[in-house]
Parts: sequence; C-alpha cells; structure tokens
Amino acid sequence: MARIDLNCDLGESFGAYTIGLDDQVIPFITSANVACGYHAGDPVVMEKTVALCKASQVQVGAHPGFPDLMGFGRRNMAVKPEEAGAYVKYQVGALKAFCDAAGVPLHHVKPHGALYNMAGKDHALALAIARAVQSVDPELTLLALSGSQMVEAAKEIGLPYASEVFADRAYLSDGSLVPRSQPGALIEDEDLAVERVVRMALEGKVTAIDGTDIAIQADSVCVHGDGPKALAFVERIAQTLRREGVEVRAF
Repeated sequence: MARIDLNCDLGESFGAYTIGLDDQVIPFITSANVACGYHAGDPVVMEKTVALCKASQVQVGAHPGFPDLMGFGRRNMAVKPEEAGAYVKYQVGALKAFCDAAGVPLHHVKPHGALYNMAGKDHALALAIARAVQSVDPELTLLALSGSQMVEAAKEIGLPYASEVFADRAYLSDGSLVPRSQPGALIEDEDLAVERVVRMALEGKVTAIDGTDIAIQADSVCVHGDGPKALAFVERIAQTLRREGVEVRAF
C-alpha cells in the first residue's frame, strides 16, 4: 500500500495577530511544522501549538526560518552558511524545550520559506543546515524538497531525511518551486490540488508549470497553513488519499 505523510506549516500567529486555523487543521494532518519565532510565531503560540499537536497525536517538527518577521521569512538574506546553521540550532532548541516540557518528542525539522528554497539549490547552505540539525539531535529527520540539495546534504552526513512535495505550489521543470512573485505559483483550485497530490503519491510524478512531467519522491505532502483554503485542502486531501487506498501517516 502506498503511504504518505500530510504536513502543514503552523504556529504562525504572533502576539495579537492570528494567522491560520491551526486548531481546525491539526486533526486532519499527521505532522506539523511549528514556527519558532524568527519568521513567525512566539513563545505562547509555540507552547499552544505543541499542546494541540499532542492532543491530536500529530508529530511535531521545528520550522526554522530567517530572522525576518516583517517579510514572513520569504525574503532572501545574504548570510554565511555557518550563520544559517546557528539560526537553525537556536530555533530548533527553542521548540525542543516546549516539546520536552510537554512530554512530546521533536520529530523533524523543516526549514521555512526563503531559507528552504535557497538551501534547495545551495549545497553549502544545505550542508550547514543538515549539520546544525544533526548537532541538536542526530535522530531528527530533515524534511526537505524532493530532489533538492538538502536531500543530498542529509545523505552526505547520514542524517535521516524525508522528501517533501507541495499540494498548493506549482513546480518548475527542474523540480524547484515556482517563486511566489511569478503568476501561477500558488494552486488555489481544490480539485486540481487534490488531483496533483494523488498522482504524486501513487505515481511519483507532477506536472510542472511548463507542462512537462517531472519525477518526485513523495514521502510527505505539505499544505501551507496561512493559505485561505488550508482547512479545505487538508480535509479533502486526507479523505481522497484514503479513498484511493493511500495510507496517510507520519513518515
């Protein structure tokens, strides 16, 4: 039986500002990537999100990003690989403290936004991130874009990894994500999103924005928690995958 993890980027509210419908989304997913206070989130939100995940038996992952609250971590930053590694350690350590306090194991680490996309193509940056994760806990899994340099970096140092695909993002022919600044980068049609996820899970293929089919490894599929249709997407994707005979469970 084919199987896949269904993950969502969550815990992105901050202070008086609410982003996403975390409490409604969490029951439909199998793992969560929790913002760690740099691009989004704050200590109170982190603690609450870990508690929500525990209540629904959802695996908790750290979602470290660039220190760019104003830009939601989606703006490229010129940082040295060792600096990025320190950012990752700091944020993973913060979320791990909340997990330890709640009696919940920290399951994985998934970089966020610009850090994720840059590390997907920059091997030195990817290697610094992988080593940072490994230094915190060598048993943590690095959740990384399928076919990216982060996957190669994890393989290089023997760090567990899982390959991620996206329900709500379009792909370029090289397997990277279409930049959000370009038309067609976001997939907002529920039927299309579900159709693409089922194909990725069962066939290991996705149609790029130029119409070509590309091969991907779909260990986990992501829905962005800040999207307007996040709840509808995760609910329909989970139901449809199970109906198609795909087991939905954490990697």
